Amino acid sequence: MRLPFWAVGLSILLASSARLHAGVPTYGVEEAVALAQAQNPEIAIARKKLEAARGGLIEARAGFLPAVVSTGLIDKRQHQSETRLRDEDYNASLRLQQNLYTGGAVTSQMAIARLNIDKAECEFQETVNRVTMETRIAFYEALLNRAKIRVREDSVRALEEESKNQQERLRAGLVGTLNVQRAEVALANERPELINAQTQLKNSYLRLGELFGIDFPPDSEPAPFEISGQLQYQPRAPDLNDCLARADTDRPIIRARQRDIEIEDRQYILDRSEVRPHVGFFSGYEIYNERDPEVGHEFNHGYLVGINATWHIFDGFATKGRMQATRARREAAVQALEAARRAVASEVRSAFFDLQQAERVLESETKNVQTADESLEIAKSNFAAGLGTQLDILQSASDVTRTRTTRLSAIYLHNVALARLARACASRLETLDFKTGNMKEQAEARVSSVAEPPAKLSDR
Repeated sequence: MRLPFWAVGLSILLASSARLHAGVPTYGVEEAVALAQAQNPEIAIARKKLEAARGGLIEARAGFLPAVVSTGLIDKRQHQSETRLRDEDYNASLRLQQNLYTGGAVTSQMAIARLNIDKAECEFQETVNRVTMETRIAFYEALLNRAKIRVREDSVRALEEESKNQQERLRAGLVGTLNVQRAEVALANERPELINAQTQLKNSYLRLGELFGIDFPPDSEPAPFEISGQLQYQPRAPDLNDCLARADTDRPIIRARQRDIEIEDRQYILDRSEVRPHVGFFSGYEIYNERDPEVGHEFNHGYLVGINATWHIFDGFATKGRMQATRARREAAVQALEAARRAVASEVRSAFFDLQQAERVLESETKNVQTADESLEIAKSNFAAGLGTQLDILQSASDVTRTRTTRLSAIYLHNVALARLARACASRLETLDFKTGNMKEQAEARVSSVAEPPAKLSDR
């Protein structure tokens, strides 16, 4: 047991040293998620919107605090006739102003600002969850394409070996030209699949780079980062009803739509405050001049204190129009909330159904891969003994490639469905398994055989 452990450790150390020497960082799936959460442009934009919402709270809170305002004026008049008034006129004042009653405007502005912060936080978390899901899906897709490349390379090597064997048999006079041509056609048909898998892997790296917020060097074809890990089956046993209940309670987009309704309720009060009186208190110090010399000295100064009030008796139905628009926006927000709940429930059900389908396909194909490998060996043995044909070998080789690819795709779809379900429920992957006790142990035992690949496939 110790020798394989040290061998694996040494291989990991050598691989890490090679990557470090090459200067290319390598990320696992969790490291990729953390990198995307730190550098993704959409998350950065949502974070700035949250900061802007917090700035709106500071702005709204200013209505409760006194304001200090300074004003000044100086002018010089030209007279058309003789007058005793002085030509210069100036004044300067420093005032302290405080709102006494605003008809609920300041209170509503504060409430709207707090609700906007809650909404921005929900939208930020929704963006983080979506980017996390997309990063996991892109990472799984890259692992899938990399695994497909290995499968296609195995298939190309097997077909090359078959083509070589048929050419040797042709030279020995054991088979005809048709056998050689069939082998060459099968090999030629498989090579484009390998090229396609290689291209899809490059596209997966491009998608990951976009999610990471990393620019690809224009003069370099390889990606500026590398991924590690293998496409592995992640056994989970979620419950649909629990997922639906958790999504309806915890999904940030639903909470954001609820905040929209509350914001419109507060906006209605703010609009209505325009038809109520606004009263304020002010106090300050003023410096001014007296233009008439007979009244007094030119330079004057002193304290001032007072109350100012405004009341819009009639504003041309402007306030009525704003209140009508606010009521319409509130009704639209209610409809948006219902639509969001239906969309979230649909996302949960869709991901859950995809998860069930992937599990059934994976369980079927895991057994089928072993059967296909055995069929290929039997076809080769029958052909060597003169009991089979070359078509049996080519068909069996094609079945092996197809079943392995289907199994890899099923694992990919299973993991993608888990990522989608986690995002739909606003949960982490490890919290999706709701079963406890013996039920959970039985579920894990049932899927353990599905998670482990066949012996021949694992050797490759």
